[in-house]
Amino acid sequence: MKSDHTKKFHSRWGFILATVGSAVGMANVWGFPYKVGANGGGAFLLAYLIFVVIFSYVGLSAEYAVGRRAKTGTLGAYEKAWESGNHKTLGKYVGWLPLAGSMCIAIGYAVIIAYVLKALIDSLTGSIMKIDSGKWFEGFSSTSYSVAPFHIIIVIGTLLTLMLGAKSIEKTNKIIMPMFFILFLVLAVRVAFLPGVLEGYKFMFTPDWQYLKDPMTWVWAMGQAFFSLSVTGSGMIVYGAYLGDDEDIVSAAKQTALFDTIAGMLAALVIIPASFAYGLDVGAGPGLLFVTLPTILQDIPFGQLFAIILYTAMIFAGVSSLQNMFEAVGESLLHKFGKLNRKIVLVILCVLCLGIGINMEKISSWGPWMDIVSIYIIPIGATLGAFSWFWIMKKKDLLEEINKGSKKKKYGSFWYNLGKYIYVPLALLLCIIALAKHISF
Repeated sequence: MKSDHTKKFHSRWGFILATVGSAVGMANVWGFPYKVGANGGGAFLLAYLIFVVIFSYVGLSAEYAVGRRAKTGTLGAYEKAWESGNHKTLGKYVGWLPLAGSMCIAIGYAVIIAYVLKALIDSLTGSIMKIDSGKWFEGFSSTSYSVAPFHIIIVIGTLLTLMLGAKSIEKTNKIIMPMFFILFLVLAVRVAFLPGVLEGYKFMFTPDWQYLKDPMTWVWAMGQAFFSLSVTGSGMIVYGAYLGDDEDIVSAAKQTALFDTIAGMLAALVIIPASFAYGLDVGAGPGLLFVTLPTILQDIPFGQLFAIILYTAMIFAGVSSLQNMFEAVGESLLHKFGKLNRKIVLVILCVLCLGIGINMEKISSWGPWMDIVSIYIIPIGATLGAFSWFWIMKKKDLLEEINKGSKKKKYGSFWYNLGKYIYVPLALLLCIIALAKHISF
């Protein structure tokens, strides 16, 4: 498929915001705070930052590079990587699993964003300020089709933002992501004035060294880093395909990781200190968004306003991630079956997303679906990608692409060996542990 103006980012800032938008999602807003809370606070944070540095430097930059080299998304990138290693035939099939992962994540994500839109509407009407948040959440999360109208709005809204390709993604994220950061910063400042928050800050930033002796702290931190950066062997490849040859890929990956980490920290600075202030469980998982936070918001001045801000910011984060998942699948299908119409493909994907997702809006259905995705598909996809880039693709081909546009330094054996002998084994280790212990990231 020939490249056109809709398939290029027009500025580095637009690219960074789009990739940060993909990375920032529920993995940051609820996943990061509750995993910090459940795994020793500062100890988990330290381990997480180590993995983010490694994974962004080699893993994320490699995904950008193979996407730009192939000038297309997941399927084409795998084909070209395996062709480089003289395994062209096998390469035609390897990319389908990570690509299926993107679609499966999208189906589950759309449900949770529908929950958030429900919370936003109830914040706007003020009803969320008067209800028992536990019963409220149980009421719609345990009932079939209870958030169906919100679900439809989310999927169709995301579809409309994608219709113009990279240009549209860039424009919407230039609005969405700055708003996300501003809104969460406002919330973090408000939370700082709650009584008793000091213990929450101490918990976040003072490592309990005992936790660092627990291998599972490192496993959880590694899984969160993979999930948070969207290094899944699929999604980020398509954004790399929209990069020009003059862009410094490793520098772009570092910036993506920096802003992604800031987003996670902002979410944690809202949720963890507030949970300590109100004596609530900081390791409560999805309940943090729909039970813990409404309880806090009901008790503070201007709580309704802050509820509106909070849930608006989370919708921004969720939709930007959903954009990437649809784009990854759509672009790959267009590459594979070149005569298809882009808009028709996106419509079909959205119909598929709704058709499956609307029947599992109950958390008893949604939860197991996301467990399957995060236990099996994401770790396997990440491992397949890492193996393909560093063990199958020729070293000179990968380094040539990595060094295109590099203005300050040239990357060579150190960068490559870090990927081949550290990053790939870590991805494989995470995959094995997830499959053996059925750990959901």
